[in-house]
Amino acid sequence: MKLLAIETSTEACSVAVYIDGNVVARHELAPRRHTQLVLPWAGELLAEAGVAKSQLDAIAVGRGPGAFTGVRLAIALVQGLALALDRPVLPVSTLAVLAMQGQGENILAAIDARMGEIYVGEFKRDGDGLVSAAGPESLCAPSEAPLPDAPVHGVGSGFAAAAGALVTRLGDRLSGFEASALPQASDLALLAVRAWQRGEAIAADLLEPAYLRDKVALTLAEQGKPTPRAG
Repeated sequence: MKLLAIETSTEACSVAVYIDGNVVARHELAPRRHTQLVLPWAGELLAEAGVAKSQLDAIAVGRGPGAFTGVRLAIALVQGLALALDRPVLPVSTLAVLAMQGQGENILAAIDARMGEIYVGEFKRDGDGLVSAAGPESLCAPSEAPLPDAPVHGVGSGFAAAAGALVTRLGDRLSGFEASALPQASDLALLAVRAWQRGEAIAADLLEPAYLRDKVALTLAEQGKPTPRAG
């Protein structure tokens, strides 16, 4: 299988190419530079792998949740590429991609959602080394996160949000955590290949982001800024 994977839902810009079991990737902490990097990286990685875009079987994308602009960018780029190439897409939860970096069997992935909230999801590591959702993903205050039944290893910026409120909330249910972990396209590619094998590819025009939050920005009034007057 030949697959291009793009993940820009956080401050990390991450692109990978999977070719019949081999993965080449670029990953960089690059706030506000995603737009400049994604397509050039994709072209360079495909060239490095010796594969033309027309040879791709599908394109994978981290569908969120995460930063609104980053999620929207990835969805738009992947949808455009897939439509141009007439290829299906493989949307994968960004929390699942992040959870791939967790240790042990039970993993809690959490991303700082700003506005005093986090995106959080619990995952289990399967026998193949990949992760599967152990429950629904949610948006909540760190102090109100669902408590896991068993000890979990935590990954993601959500563990640093609100002065570590999630760490306090979990208490002895947290076996350890890595707050600096960010989702990587190389992990996205592996999860997408499994999704492909399960027949979960969809048409590009059906691709939708997972924001979890209906309201993605504070109003000017909520930010304490003056509201412009008409006229």
